[in-house]
Order: sequence, then C-alpha cells, then structure tokens
Amino acid sequence: MTDTAMNRIKLVVLDMAGTTVADGGLVEQAFGAAAQRLGVEPGSADHAAKLDYVRATMGESKISVFRHLFGDEDAAQRGNTAFEAAYAELVDAGRCAPIPGAREAIERLRGEGRTVVLSTGFARTTQDAILAALGWRDLVELTLCPADVGGRGRPYPDMVLGALLRTGAADGVQEIAVAGDTSYDMLSGRRAGAAVVAGVLTGAHDAVALGEAGATQILGSIAGLPDLLGRLERPGASAPDSAPAPAPAPATAAEAGR
Repeated sequence: MTDTAMNRIKLVVLDMAGTTVADGGLVEQAFGAAAQRLGVEPGSADHAAKLDYVRATMGESKISVFRHLFGDEDAAQRGNTAFEAAYAELVDAGRCAPIPGAREAIERLRGEGRTVVLSTGFARTTQDAILAALGWRDLVELTLCPADVGGRGRPYPDMVLGALLRTGAADGVQEIAVAGDTSYDMLSGRRAGAAVVAGVLTGAHDAVALGEAGATQILGSIAGLPDLLGRLERPGASAPDSAPAPAPAPATAAEAGR
C-alpha cells in the first residue's frame, strides 16, 4: 500500500452473471441440460463430478469448460451449443434479473465520466439475449465476450486489455478497475495489471477464494463500486497494491482455447 491516492479510474470492466446480473443457478441448470444431451446421466457420480468442475470454474469461457470435461472437440461444441440454447430459454422465460443496484451503479459510473464495459464468458448470442432481456443494450459503451478478443476468456487478461484497446478510454492499465464474482475474474484483472480488482459477494465464490485469487478489495455487491472508487481517488487515500498477485498460468492444452 502507498500513502498517495491512485490515478483516476477511467475504464471500468464489469463481469455479468453473478456480478451485475443475478444468476440464480441458471448456469448449473443449463449445464445439466447440455450434459444430458451428451449422455451424462442426471444424478450419477459422473454428473456430480462434472458439475463440481463447472462450479469451480465459474467465470471461465463455457466452450473451454466443455473442452476440459468432454475432451473431444465435436462433443465440446455440441455441449456448448446445447448449454447456450438452454441458458437462452431460461432467460426468455424471465429467469434473468439485474443485481439490485447494478444499473444505478453503472449509470453513476458513467455519469462520473468513466467508460464502462460489460464482459462475459458466455457466447455472443447468450450475452445479447441477457442484454435484451434486461433492457441493457444501450446501457454501456461496449460489451465483450471471448470471441470478440480472439477466443480467450478468463482467466486470461484479453477481455480487460481488449476493452482498453477498443475504447481508448484510459491511458494505461493503472486507470482500469475490474469487478467480478469469481476467482477467474480476479486472475484476469490482476494479469491485465488493473489498479483495482474488486471481488463481489453476489455470485459464485466467497471472500476467501476471491482474496486468494488476487482481489484488491471485497464488496458486498457491485452497488458499492462507485463509492469505493471515490474513496480511493481522494487525496491522501491509500491506493491498492497493483503488483501482480501470484497467479500460475493455465497448464493444459484445453485451457489454451479459451
């Protein structure tokens, strides 16, 4: 920690499901439907083991998860397509809502002159369905999914850095804040060099997991982010340590396809 305020945050990159959008178990339900399509028996030990992996890797691009679980590329693609279709059906059925205070926080951040980008590990079609269901198509300047930045999702830094390059909103990574609900969100933000990597407790992972993955701050929800940035930017405030946290790179070939 230092005794001087950090640079003004000009670019804010926010996760969607679990951070700005209430998930309510939709990922697990959609995975169950997709796994059944691939012959995984509901209630079996195989199903339970695969579901545990899905929970542990919340925030990662979904095609990468299916590649890890099913190995074969054709099976992974079929599983991912089934997952996206099942998730879209749940969204269309009204099972999608904003995290309380999320829209207001985004509007406040923008009102303060900050550029806000929404990112996700979902495919573009699912991301667009969520945005349409919430009436958020025009809420932010840019939305990103892994395919928009060459196919690598979290825990890689590509979407955060892609947001910087596409918007030109910040002069460097020291003017970026990232917020998310998963360890992979934290790893992605730290690997990108963001000044603030805030974990929120409205989604998949708890404060311990978020902290171990490199969160610089823990918030009850995204609603607290504008006040946090305001405090950190105040003269005399202590800025978070932006040195990279220990974050071993993904080791498997399957993960390289994120």
